[in-house]
Amino acid sequence: MQYKDYYQTLGVERGATADEVKKAFRKLARKYHPDLSKEPNAEARMKEVNEAYTVLSDPEKRAAYDALGRGYQPGQDFRPPPDWDANFEFSGPGSAGAGATDFSDFFAELFGRMGARPREGGFGRRETRFEARGEDHHAKILLDIEDAWRGATRQISLRVPRMDASGRVVLDTRTLDVRIPEGVRQGQLIRLAGQGSPGFGGGPPGDLLLEVHFRPHARYQASGRDLLVDLPVAPWEAALGSVIPVPMPDGSVLKVRIPAGAQSGRQLVVRGKGIPGNPPGDLELTVRVVLPPADSARARELYETMARELNFDPRGAGGS
Repeated sequence: MQYKDYYQTLGVERGATADEVKKAFRKLARKYHPDLSKEPNAEARMKEVNEAYTVLSDPEKRAAYDALGRGYQPGQDFRPPPDWDANFEFSGPGSAGAGATDFSDFFAELFGRMGARPREGGFGRRETRFEARGEDHHAKILLDIEDAWRGATRQISLRVPRMDASGRVVLDTRTLDVRIPEGVRQGQLIRLAGQGSPGFGGGPPGDLLLEVHFRPHARYQASGRDLLVDLPVAPWEAALGSVIPVPMPDGSVLKVRIPAGAQSGRQLVVRGKGIPGNPPGDLELTVRVVLPPADSARARELYETMARELNFDPRGAGGS
């Protein structure tokens, strides 16, 4: 996927006001509109201009795009940093909009969940609809995986983009106390009733939908309700079999039996010891044999003894 510099596409500075963005768009639209332009690449350029304007004219998308930072070059291979969009509050429930497929992979990767709502001055069909209920908002939040075992009340601070009086994007912050239910899963939505946009004509406000993601953890990884754990073992524990203590996210310690002859990469499953739920997930352990270093005379002597007496070839039939 290639990085797109939307500011360069419209020919405006990063600090450009909303009016400056709009003027630049209209100038380019007159130049590249397929019904008017004589340029050979008019249709492709118009799509690029429309895409850039869709982002830079929307305070939410522009603030998120700016959060990616600078230093990327147009056309450079690009992957968004992990959780780059965490704790941004966006209007809409978070599902992809109908217009998103008309734009590049870059746009879809960053903004697919927000959709591509047409803005004033853009080209394409626009729909106007009155709803008494306020619009839902959504945000991606990061939690510790331990919260899935204990449940918790967490203070969540969300960045809320808006356009100020001068036409520049600013970020407000609102802080909420959020009850995290025990057994919460990656990707699960927590609904906060009445925390979305105000209603129309006295109607009720929309809701705020918080999409749960877990922060990277040195020991644990979640897959649905299953808990994935990399389990380091000593060579003698793997060769002879052993019982290994496995610390769990809730603070308890689970004793797991390693069968004799276990090799690196072997997977062991403990049913019902994953993320709590109905039913609970499983604990999936991947054995990783770790060699002690030969950093002393005695350690080297032991390794040399093994090399002489075990008659073991890891690349031959005996190593499979």
